[in-house]
Amino acid sequence: MPLPPKFEIATLAGGCFWCLEAVFARLRGVEKVMSGYMGGHLPNPGYKSVCTGNTGHAEVVQVTYDPALISFDDLLKVFFAIHDPTTLNQQGNDRGTQYRSAIFWHTQEQKTQAEASIKREQVNWPDPIVTEVTEAKAFYPAESYHQDYYANNPYQPYCQFVVAPKVRKALEKFGDKIKG
Repeated sequence: MPLPPKFEIATLAGGCFWCLEAVFARLRGVEKVMSGYMGGHLPNPGYKSVCTGNTGHAEVVQVTYDPALISFDDLLKVFFAIHDPTTLNQQGNDRGTQYRSAIFWHTQEQKTQAEASIKREQVNWPDPIVTEVTEAKAFYPAESYHQDYYANNPYQPYCQFVVAPKVRKALEKFGDKIKG
C-alpha cells in the first residue's frame, strides 16, 4: 500500500483571511486551509482582540498542501497576485497591523524561497514590497464562523465586493492550478 503524501504547511498573511482562504482552498494540491492568527504576543487571541491591533497578531491562513502537486513557490506566486504587498498594515479599506502582508516560514528553505520571491515579485510593483518574512510561531485558529467564510456567506456584501474579485482574479490568472 502506498504511503500517504507528505503534506507541508504554509502560513500567509495578506489582509483579511476570508480573501486568502477563499483563493487557496481552490488550488489543486491544497488539502486544507484554516483561518487564524499568528505573530502576536497575546496567547489565545480572539477576533475582537486582534481587531484592536493591540495583540500584534496578523490575520493569517495556514495552508496544508502536497508539495508533489503544488510548490511553496507557486503558493507564493498566488499570494503576491491576490493582495497588495506594498501597503503597510493595510489592504484596501482594511487597516491595522492585523492586515499586514507577511510570510511566516516553517523551514529555512521556506525562508529562503520567501526572500527570493519578494525580490522576484518586486518588478511587478511600482512601490517597495513591505511583506515581512518572519519565523512561524504559535498559530491560533480563528473562531468557527470565520472558517470557510466565503463559501458559507457568498452573498454577504464584503464577500461580493472584496472577496469575490480576488477569487475571480485567481481563477483567471492561475486557472491551471485550480481544482477540477
